[in-house]
Order: sequence, then structure tokens, then C-alpha cells
Amino acid sequence: MAEKVDRRDFLRSLGVTAGAAFGAAAGSFPVIGTAQAQDKPRGTIPSTPYKIGHMTFFTGPAAVLGEGMYKGQVLAAEEINAAGGFLGRRKIDIIKADEAAGTDANVKELRRMKLQEKIDFFCGITSSGNTPALGPVAEELKVLTIFVDGCTDFLFDKAVPDPKYIFRITNIQSADGATCALAVVQAWPQVKRIAHIHPDYSYGRNAFDHFSIVMKKMLPRTEVVSEGWPKLGTTDFTSHITKAIGSKPDLLVTSVWGGDYLALYKQALQHGLFDKMKVATTLAMAVAPHALGKDHPEGVIGGVHSNYHFTWPPADRWPLNKTFIEKYYARWKEYPNFQGEGAYTATYMLKTAIEKANKLTGSWPSDEAIISQLEGMMYAGPGGYTYIRPDNHQGYKDAITGFTKNVPEYPFPILDPERIITIPIRNITAPPGWPKGEPTSTYTWIDKTWPSAKA
Repeated sequence: MAEKVDRRDFLRSLGVTAGAAFGAAAGSFPVIGTAQAQDKPRGTIPSTPYKIGHMTFFTGPAAVLGEGMYKGQVLAAEEINAAGGFLGRRKIDIIKADEAAGTDANVKELRRMKLQEKIDFFCGITSSGNTPALGPVAEELKVLTIFVDGCTDFLFDKAVPDPKYIFRITNIQSADGATCALAVVQAWPQVKRIAHIHPDYSYGRNAFDHFSIVMKKMLPRTEVVSEGWPKLGTTDFTSHITKAIGSKPDLLVTSVWGGDYLALYKQALQHGLFDKMKVATTLAMAVAPHALGKDHPEGVIGGVHSNYHFTWPPADRWPLNKTFIEKYYARWKEYPNFQGEGAYTATYMLKTAIEKANKLTGSWPSDEAIISQLEGMMYAGPGGYTYIRPDNHQGYKDAITGFTKNVPEYPFPILDPERIITIPIRNITAPPGWPKGEPTSTYTWIDKTWPSAKA
């Protein structure tokens, strides 16, 4: 049997920090960012538009999460076009499509975009139910792709285990459940009875699995007393709420997201749920910030997909975030969510890769040359450093979560700046070379390598 460890000591060894501390060390990787000036391009650059196919949710309950993605990419494109376009010549033309059409229709639309619209680059995607279907098609069509979200581990674990054309910059899904669990372990180690409400598809199952494996290691005396699995797009959560309350838990954990979460929390208020238990979420604060009302309870662990909230990194200590927020608000009269930041960063990472590849090739670079510059890139963006691992094309940034708080400066709750929790992403995701596992590589890595905490 593995030796038991002190829970607090192990949290410290993982680098789990709480409070207002902010560190952004990039280690030994060369760092590039949006502030870099563009050198004069080499060779002859065509003036034809650079076509980007962008797909996210524009309708339905998921739009409060996904539409910010489009706004972030539009903002970046407008800035780049104002300077002449990529390499000062190729202006960006965005062709958009609604992800709400469904997986089969999305696959057909990606094919249409590439074969008829002749897109140069594909970007977007919110749902983890869509990237495993779109990823293989993007590879087949040889269309350079950066998924902003659609964060399922399954994409690179199984659907496209050896990617060439596709990348993703959002932290993988397993980090969501692990981050939420570690926040609970640090803040509320006394909890014993846990209820769950998760959307009944891959994201919800993944969140449940990874929350549970961390709790098994860190708080082994906890027990699951209730599970609710509403369908994605559910509007009435009454039965799930009353079931959870009836089980008398200390804690409710939920990965319900977008418009579904807005309905869940408002209905939970009517039943007094937040007065009866603590609540931890993976995605509550990931919607467009203005979508949440001041009626949202304080002190909830408000997940942001482990990625970004516009109040972090602190604007007074991370200028890239300050200027991004100001520009995004000036353009859209609202604040960005993690998908807005993600699409903005993805577009500038593409710009940087094109510029670096141009220096090497002396002309407009091929997709293969651009890919070679995206692989291994460490990029300083509004949300901090994002690193693209060369072996799996997955983006990694340090995970964050925190606690909801209402403040006078905003007409909606934010993450309490004094209670931000950050975790180095390398400490909660499987490393390069770790074998594929079930349900994910990260799950088996945690299960096999993390010690168990003393009860």
C-alpha cells in the first residue's frame, strides 16, 4: 500500500495557491506575445483575403458561453486588418456558422467551408461533443485548425492521437474536474456527503470522473449521496434540485454550463439550495459575465473552465490583460469570458506563427511551415502563458478557479480577487509519454501516481 501523505503538504507540492498572489514565470521556454512588433515580411505576399471559418453557438442556451468566442476573434481580426492584415497584406475574412445545428450538420458545414468557401483556417467550437467528430475531418481535409474549446480529452487521446493540422488552446477537460476538486479540498476539507448534478454527455461524465478520482485521493472518507444527470439543454431542474436537497449533502458539485446553469442556479435559489449546502462548479463563471445576476450567491466555487476570468491575471500587474479588457469592452460594451480571450489569443498565435514561418521560408508560408512554429510555442496573452505541446498539439495554461463575490464595480458577480486559486497545469495533467488510459490518460496518471492523503 502506498504511503499516506499529509493533505496540506501534498497541496503545497502541487503548487495549489489561494489568495491574491500572482506569478507568471515562463520557465525556460522562449516567450512571444501580442506586444511584439511585426518585422518587414520577406518575399512576395499575396493580397488575397485569408479566410477563417469560425463555428460556435450563436443561438440557444449555449450562446451565452460561445458567442464571446466569435467576438474575441473578430476583435483580433479587426486589429490585424487595421495594420494591413497578416504580413501586412492578407486581410482576414471571417465566415461564421452556428454550432447549434448539431454534430452531423457541423461536420457537413466544415466540409462546405473548406471545399466551397476555400477557407485557409478553421477555428472555434464550444462543445466537447463536437471536436471528436470535427477533428478527424479537419485532418482529412488538411485544414489548419485551432479549437478554442471543445476540450474533451478524447480528442487527442483517441479521436486524433497523432494530430498534424489540428490544435487546441483550452485546458483539457480533465483539468476542470481536478481543479474543482482541489479547490474543495483546500477550502472545505470537512465535507463528507456529496451530491452531483452534471449534464448527461461527455463533458458531465468527465467532470464527475476527475472530480471523483481527486477526492478519492485527497478526501477518501467522502461519499456520493446523490447523482443527477439532466440532458444538455434542460430548462427545468426541479427534480434534480429536490433530489439533491433530499440527500442532505454537505456539498453540491455541478458542471452544468451556459444557459443551463443560469436556469439551474435561479431555480436552486427558489428551493433554498444554497442555504442548505456548499456549492462547487466547474463552469458557473465561464458564461459572458453580464449573463449572471446579482442574485447569484456569494461564496460558490465559480469555475471558469480552469482557464480565464477577466479579473485575472490582475490588470494592474499583467498589462496584456488590461489592454485586452479595455479593447474588448470598447468594441462590444461587455466584458470577455474565457472563450473571448481564447479566440483572441488563438488568432494572435496564428499571426505569430505566420510571421515566424515567413522569416524561415522567405515567402508566404505553407501550412506545414506554420504548423512547425505553432508546435512548442509559448505565448504570452491576456490570460497568461499558453504553451502548445509539440507531441499532442494541446494548449496548456495554469488552471484557475475561485469564489463568487458581488462588488460595487460590476453589475454581476466576479471571482473574489482575494480568494483566487491557481494550480500549475503540469501538476494536474498527464505528462508527455504517459500511456493512453481509461477513461482518460490524466485519470490513470492521478490514480497511479498521486499518493493518498491521511484520513
